[in-house]
Amino acid sequence: MTALAKARTLGELLESPEYAGRRPFDGRVRLVQDEVRDNLTRKLRSGEELFPGVVGYDETVIPQLINALLARQNFILLGLRGQAKSRILRAITGLLDEVVPVIDGVDMPDDPLNPVGAEGRHLLEAHGLELPVRWLPRADRFVEKLATPDVTVADLIGDVDPIKAARLGTSLGDTRSMHFGLLPRANRGIFAVNELADLAPKVQVALFNILQEGDVQIKGYPIRLELDVMLVFSANPEDYTARGKIVTPLKDRIGSEIRTHYPTDVRQGMEITAQEAVRAEGIIVPPFIAELIEEIAFQAREDGRVDKLSGVSQRLPISLMELGAANAERRSLVAGDAPVVRVSDVYAGLPAITGKMELEYEGELKGADNVARDVIRKAAGVVYARHYGSADTRELEKWFDQGNVFRFPQGGDAASALKAADEVPGLTALAAEVAGSADDAVRAAAAEFILEGLYGRKKLSRAEELYAAPEPELKQGRGGRWN
Repeated sequence: MTALAKARTLGELLESPEYAGRRPFDGRVRLVQDEVRDNLTRKLRSGEELFPGVVGYDETVIPQLINALLARQNFILLGLRGQAKSRILRAITGLLDEVVPVIDGVDMPDDPLNPVGAEGRHLLEAHGLELPVRWLPRADRFVEKLATPDVTVADLIGDVDPIKAARLGTSLGDTRSMHFGLLPRANRGIFAVNELADLAPKVQVALFNILQEGDVQIKGYPIRLELDVMLVFSANPEDYTARGKIVTPLKDRIGSEIRTHYPTDVRQGMEITAQEAVRAEGIIVPPFIAELIEEIAFQAREDGRVDKLSGVSQRLPISLMELGAANAERRSLVAGDAPVVRVSDVYAGLPAITGKMELEYEGELKGADNVARDVIRKAAGVVYARHYGSADTRELEKWFDQGNVFRFPQGGDAASALKAADEVPGLTALAAEVAGSADDAVRAAAAEFILEGLYGRKKLSRAEELYAAPEPELKQGRGGRWN
């Protein structure tokens, strides 16, 4: 706690150098937007990181967000699910002061020198320099609400409390008789509303009224609250722009509309997934598998059978990475081999894919599992072609064209799998090149990836029983498809 934050009364606060020369009700108010702007400009000058953990927005979202904050504007983040909207909103708390003084003993955080609430003003007049002060940390100055159709004005603004009015001896129209909702309790802080479009119109009206005019009617009683709140929103673009979803005056009062997006390239996505995925210590994810997992999300977003308006969340590759690592760990525990994630482990993570894709009619007809397998196949072909498309695999393909069948071993150790792979001409040599490692488990994963990549490029075919059988079976023929 800072030396300033040791003050426990208004008198002690006014003795500190930061508040020298100040007097109660002096009208000098530093709004939350001013506070955020001051700290933002300081961090920009010093080159500090502004939004830790937010990846891929340095040239797009972040500059627009900085401009909105410098302009002291409220704003809305528009984007599909899994685009770090909530993380960005929460990260803004890092631009608040470490602690701020508020009046102790009131429900609504209020400035000890210039309170906006009736109860705070009454306490200041009654106690003067002995007014009790407490210190509010920045973490407690962020209030978040997920908007749902059943949210009421009472939830956000508050409601008349007859018992409180009787105890205080006030009328029901007096703000001191109110039981405050989330927005007043966010005074001197940041109030975030996620999925704004889901709020009922009358609640939206109450929001813009309390923020712009400072008044609202609760059960017929006019209530005035000139709150010091920075209001930030998030919403889905489809809901936000749909007629009737957002009342026009509220939309007009939002200063900036900032569009978020999915990672623009696979490398950005891989960085996000590596940062967010939780897996047991010691699980090895070869680079080509990490890229495959990320490419699956990119292919799903482009697939015509997947609903574009719903999007494919960045949580898909994160969950897939976690399930693939878990399957590799399970295999390692059984076989006693190194836990290296393979293509078969990616297929074992199908539940992470099917649960995160909203399908169009064509996709529903084919089935989520089949669409997901198709996407994995395409992704494997793309990743293989991106890095190893020029590799000479004619001898390998010729071997399959001659009617040979290869079943890639899934049980047992990696050395046994590599020994079996020697049967396919050129496979182990190319696997060693792709793996870039002498580790047998990584080379075995590379060998399986090569076969999957060739299958994805339609240079090999594979039996459908791959997904039911414990060991994948690759068959002859170019341009092969599922039978």
